[in-house]
Amino acid sequence: MRTIDDYRPIVGDAVVDTLFLLARQLQGRCIQNINSTATGGGVAEILNRMIPLMNQLGVNARWDVIKGGEKFFNTTKKFHNALHGVPTDFAPDEMEHFLEVNRQNAAEMDLCGDVILIHDPQPIALIEKRPAIGRSWVWRCHIDFSRPQDDVWRFLKDYIERYDSAIFSAPAFARDLSVPQVLIAPSIDPLSDKNRDLGAEEVTAVVERFGIDPEKPIVTQISRFDYLKDPVGVIHAWRQVKKYIDCQLVLAGGGATDDPEGAQVLKEVQEAADGDKDIFVLLLPGGSDIEINALQRASSVVLQKSLKEGFGLTVSEALWKERPVIAGAVGGIPLQITHKYSGILTRSIDGTAFWIKQLLNEPAFAARLAKNGKEHIRNNYLITRHIRDYLLTFLSIFHTEDVNFLH
Repeated sequence: MRTIDDYRPIVGDAVVDTLFLLARQLQGRCIQNINSTATGGGVAEILNRMIPLMNQLGVNARWDVIKGGEKFFNTTKKFHNALHGVPTDFAPDEMEHFLEVNRQNAAEMDLCGDVILIHDPQPIALIEKRPAIGRSWVWRCHIDFSRPQDDVWRFLKDYIERYDSAIFSAPAFARDLSVPQVLIAPSIDPLSDKNRDLGAEEVTAVVERFGIDPEKPIVTQISRFDYLKDPVGVIHAWRQVKKYIDCQLVLAGGGATDDPEGAQVLKEVQEAADGDKDIFVLLLPGGSDIEINALQRASSVVLQKSLKEGFGLTVSEALWKERPVIAGAVGGIPLQITHKYSGILTRSIDGTAFWIKQLLNEPAFAARLAKNGKEHIRNNYLITRHIRDYLLTFLSIFHTEDVNFLH
């Protein structure tokens, strides 16, 4: 098991020492994280890595997951789409069912944290329990909130404004709220199986196991099979490139327990691939971190052609592996990529195809982008910075409470 001291060679002693200093100020306090799934998606991945590290620092951090059935998660997926600006209709009983599931969870859960950190819309209505139990409550939004559907936004805003503060991943997601807003970008763990260094033989073995030719250029997108990741658009872009450059396309990803649309998207991707021997559509089971790591490292170009995006940790992952990345200029992606310096930002299928051809034809330029991208991730989007930002946020809450008490 990795320890917090294992990060010293990557980020430096001063960074890790600062984490211990901040954590000591939180001794005796409990930080309780609550989200909607233990596996699949960036939130679960971050919490899986972060909670053990925070406890190593001496912070009493815990993580709980709400329960919900098919109807609940169908509704919250519709929330997700509507908040990303996709026109979405709701049946009259869906909102009430959403609230009822939250109330059932609130009645059954041990809401024991000194700070209760709620992640994303699925458990947002647990805040109804606050008048009965008190405590400090923070809502953490991981999704693109730049153009939410008005009726859904109004519904959620009523709950958000009952929290002490709201955390967003990018400045563009800030909203007109009566509570303080905090900017905390997500992060990757450089020592996780998904991101740690792999030997060349290990990479080649994974690629060959999937039937991919390691000697031919590989263009890869790693994402959940989600309409907003535009995997079919990726295929269209790749087909334009294939006319001029003999290359392969890998579309790899898994599902999440709170995303019921994944199977339909996967089916449409497979139909679009139409049996092309150079397109590899890989539905990866949970725990495929080494496979994802190897596929990214084997790639000549990594894509993240999102139409909407909360942050896009797959961009950080690929940049950390010093791969040239082409990604949609949406959500938190422009925080990670400066166009033509640390990667490429794109807004269309044609633009994506153009830049794939450019990077495959100009390896020196591609390598320069990749090198700059890795340093940007090292300086800004590793898990140690993320933990520091959370610790400072929690300390600010308790400092405010202490000041109010003194007065």
